[in-house]
Amino acid sequence: MDKKTTSRDGTSLAYEVTGRGPTVILVSGAMSTGGTMAPLAHRLSGRCRAVVYDRRGRGGSGDTPPYEVAREVEDLAALTDAVGGDAALFGVSSGGALVLEAVASGLAARRAAVYEVPYADHLEGGAAREAVYKERLNTALAQGRRGDAVELFLRLTGLAEEMIQGARQSPMWAGMEAVAPSLAHDDAVMGDGLLPRARLAAIPVPVLSVAGGASPEWMRTASREIAETVPQGTYRVLEGQTHMVEPDVLGPVLAEFFAR
Repeated sequence: MDKKTTSRDGTSLAYEVTGRGPTVILVSGAMSTGGTMAPLAHRLSGRCRAVVYDRRGRGGSGDTPPYEVAREVEDLAALTDAVGGDAALFGVSSGGALVLEAVASGLAARRAAVYEVPYADHLEGGAAREAVYKERLNTALAQGRRGDAVELFLRLTGLAEEMIQGARQSPMWAGMEAVAPSLAHDDAVMGDGLLPRARLAAIPVPVLSVAGGASPEWMRTASREIAETVPQGTYRVLEGQTHMVEPDVLGPVLAEFFAR
């Protein structure tokens, strides 16, 4: 990240900008940094001015305690000011939940788009699962057991146990443990894990909610209900895509939406 700005509480935020056109700030999900969004930024750069950044507690950005979701909304406001004061927002997974909360709380944004925010209303036992995860995650982090916190998250995503143990032995594990404390941030952004209908109904800007056609049905249903709940919502399905969406497939859809 070659640029820095400062959020309202003094937290330093690292970001970079690529391309020309309408400005779009890309918000990563759990266990991710701004670099995770770089391939999508590159795909957008022909039609948009794409901004990627390290959310607080990750990569080149700072992390000023205590954490509150409102501080991450202030981070987006600081970034918007830093890149010219006129931007749209895109968020993937729990980063999408942050985008929706930001525009619901009054952050100035031209438009907003999200990809598969994992609200668990239609996942059997979703709310109870979220409550158990929250308790175990906070305990593991409070005790400094970062590796256990990462394992909890990977199990929440449905990753097979043998793959989790394989990941623990891989060179990438140290990097995953480094950002493990930010899992609590994403958990806070997701609230109780259910669709925040009253908040979504207050969103004043157009919202595009996208899902993958090969993703679980409960996730597609949540994405559709986001579009149905916000006043100016549109729902799109990308056939053959999963939660790990391909930038070459998602990029043109976002570029068309943000260029309107």
